[in-house]
Amino acid sequence: MTKDSPTAGMAEARGPLQVARRQQLLEALQRDGAMRISDLSQALGAAPVTIRRDIAQLAAEGLVSRVHGGVALITPDDPPITDEATGAGPDALGGRTLGMLVPSMDYYWPDVARGAEEAARELDMRVVLRGSSYDTEDDKPQLARLVERMAVDGLIIAPRMDAPTSERTIEWLDQLGFPVVLLERTAAVGSHHAVMESVVTDHALGAAMAVRHLTSLGHRKVGLVVAANSPTSQHVRRGWLDATAECGLDPNATVAAAVPDARAPERDTALDAVLRQCQVTGTTALLVHADPEAIALVQHCEERHLTVPGDVSIVAYDDEVAELFSPPLTAVRPPRRSIGRAAVRLVADRLTDPERPAHRVVISPSLRVRESTAPPRA
Repeated sequence: MTKDSPTAGMAEARGPLQVARRQQLLEALQRDGAMRISDLSQALGAAPVTIRRDIAQLAAEGLVSRVHGGVALITPDDPPITDEATGAGPDALGGRTLGMLVPSMDYYWPDVARGAEEAARELDMRVVLRGSSYDTEDDKPQLARLVERMAVDGLIIAPRMDAPTSERTIEWLDQLGFPVVLLERTAAVGSHHAVMESVVTDHALGAAMAVRHLTSLGHRKVGLVVAANSPTSQHVRRGWLDATAECGLDPNATVAAAVPDARAPERDTALDAVLRQCQVTGTTALLVHADPEAIALVQHCEERHLTVPGDVSIVAYDDEVAELFSPPLTAVRPPRRSIGRAAVRLVADRLTDPERPAHRVVISPSLRVRESTAPPRA
């Protein structure tokens, strides 16, 4: 390797195999011009993920330019390289593809996906959406298919964070060599715990808003019911605890329960136990995460001849279907579309400026007051 070789000076920072592969990549581009990642992967005998990491490093060094679906070599005498499909320069976003993986296609996440697709269209990008599951033990196989088969330029995803494989998946995501933005999740990687880019709702603030609303009506015992398996529940509980302390309420003197989802045979028993505990403790108001749990709880109140909001005021958390119920439920509404839009913007900004600092975006929810909350009976 000569001193003027494009890969000179990289050997100290990388192993000989990495240096050799990058040299082969540059030679292939010199010989064949712009190439697709899939073609480079086959020619060099390396996984597409590995090729993408090499390209990201070489692009950062100004040696190659990403074009639609692949990469091209930059030489000092070359004019700026354009995308054949769009006529755009190397930093343009037109034609880029984003992979999106969410844990549900029928609750909460559809609006997040709509927001992402709206923002992508405005930037002439496209989103490839895939659904996972809260029960998935390992998101990596589906993510790998998105990366390798769809030739995506970035990912916006809500991975499992509590599975045995989660740590390895997060490390793998961090090494992809292109933008990755977490949705309603946060993570840190490496020995220095560098943060990954993320967009989240301030769920603790939303819970606190609900508690303050109920105390403003005169309630002094405001309980909490959360969905046992939801990753959001921990943040809702934190906000509830903070707000009860701020408002001078005793969280130990009221209800604090986690109930299983609708598939569990013990769900009805758990909801009945919540209402019994309300009567024992004199609890007159509940914050309930999420909408299905809040609706089921109101139905159990009706079976017990308890009125909402007469006997118990209820605030739902999520506002997915709360407004459609009878009575329409007061609810905290996370900014779902804004979450999706902000995530796409983060990916776009990272593609435009790979050296920018990592951003963590926190967006506030809102409180929609309806008919399920009222002052407590004297």
